[in-house]
Amino acid sequence: MTNASHHLAAWHSIAEDGSSPAALATIIADECVFHSPVVHTPQAGKAKVIAYLSAAGQTFANTGFEYVREVTDGPHAILEFTSNLDGIQLNGIDMITFSDQGKIIDFKVMVRPLKAVNKIWEMMGAQLERDKKQPAKPSIKSSKIEDDTL
Repeated sequence: MTNASHHLAAWHSIAEDGSSPAALATIIADECVFHSPVVHTPQAGKAKVIAYLSAAGQTFANTGFEYVREVTDGPHAILEFTSNLDGIQLNGIDMITFSDQGKIIDFKVMVRPLKAVNKIWEMMGAQLERDKKQPAKPSIKSSKIEDDTL
C-alpha cells in the first residue's frame, strides 16, 4: 500500500510553482477524478483534472494561499489551507488519494464560508474561460473542458 506522505513533496512543489499543466501531468493519473466545491458532478479524466487544478493555481496566485495542516493515512492526505480572495478570508481542505505508483487518483476540495465558495465560483469560471480562449498549444491545458464547467 502506498503512503501519501511519500508523494506529497511533488504536489507541494508543483502547487508552489503555479500548477502548470505540464508539471501536473506528471503526477495526475489518467483515471483521476476531481470533486469541485462549486461543480455538482465529479470531473473524471486527466485532462479535466489538470484544467481545473491549473486554473486553481492561477486563481490562488498572490492570495496568500498557504497549507496550514497536513494529515495522512495510507494513500490518503488531507491538506488544510487558508487564503484571501478579494478580502474574503477562506478556509478549505484538499483531500488527495494516491495510487500505488504515486499518481493522484482522486482530488476533492472543500471550502468555507459560503461567501468564499461564491467568490471561487466567480474567479475559477473566469480563469477557465481565459484558458479556453488561449491559442492551442501542444499541452493538456488546451484540452476542451466539456459539460460541467463552472
